[in-house]
Amino acid sequence: MDGIHDVGGMHGFGPIDRDDPALESWEATVIAINNASMRAGLMNIDEFRHGIERMDPAHYLSSPYFEHWLDGITRVLIEKGHVSADGLQRRVELFEEEPDTRFEAVADAPTFEGRARFRYERDATAPARFAVGDAVRMRTAHVRGHTRLPRYARGKPAVIHTVHGVHVFPDTNAHGLGEQPTWLYSVRFDTADLWSDDAESDGQSIYLDAWEPYLLPRDSVTNEEEEGENARG
Repeated sequence: MDGIHDVGGMHGFGPIDRDDPALESWEATVIAINNASMRAGLMNIDEFRHGIERMDPAHYLSSPYFEHWLDGITRVLIEKGHVSADGLQRRVELFEEEPDTRFEAVADAPTFEGRARFRYERDATAPARFAVGDAVRMRTAHVRGHTRLPRYARGKPAVIHTVHGVHVFPDTNAHGLGEQPTWLYSVRFDTADLWSDDAESDGQSIYLDAWEPYLLPRDSVTNEEEEGENARG
C-alpha cells in the first residue's frame, strides 16, 4: 500500500543516521514478543509488516524503529483476536500505577531461544518467466494492501541480475490469501533511470528484490494495457 512507510527516494527527511546504538531493554523485549508471536503461529512476517504500514503517519515519523514494531504487532494480534484492546489497555494502566509489577510464568508455556528463523523458499511448480540479463519493467500498480514493490521503482526499467528461486508472495501472505509462492528475482536499476537529474552520479546501480508479479517484459505491453490488467486484478 502507499503510505508514509514507503519513503524511499522522497525528499525532505534529512541525512540517514548511520549510528547503531545498543538495544535498550524495552527494544529487546519487543524483538522477543515478535519472535514468540511468529514462532507460535499467531502472525506471519508479512502480516507484521502490513501492521506497521498502517500506523498513523504522524506517529510513524515521530517514533523510534522498535516502536513501529510494537505498534504493528499490537495491531495484528488484536485484529486476529489473540489479545483484546481492552485487555492491553488494562495492562498498560496497571504498569503505569505499579511499574514494578511482576507476573508468574504461564504453566507449560512454550519457550524459545535465539532469533526466529523461517524458510520462505518453496518448490517450483512452473518455470521462471525471466532469466538473468532480461530487460524488464516494473509494474505501475498501486496496491491497496501489502506489497514489497516501492513507489520509486514503479514503472521503471531494470535488468534481471539474479534468480533467487520460488518464495512466498508477500502480497497474498499478508492478507490470509495463502502463500501463493512465485519466482523472486534481484533486479538492477541504473540510478539515472530512478532519479533522473537527482542521481548522485552516473554509472551507479541499485538492486531490488522483486517477485515475478511485479515484473513485465520491458516492451511487451503499453502503459494503457497494463492499467487495464491492474483494473481487472
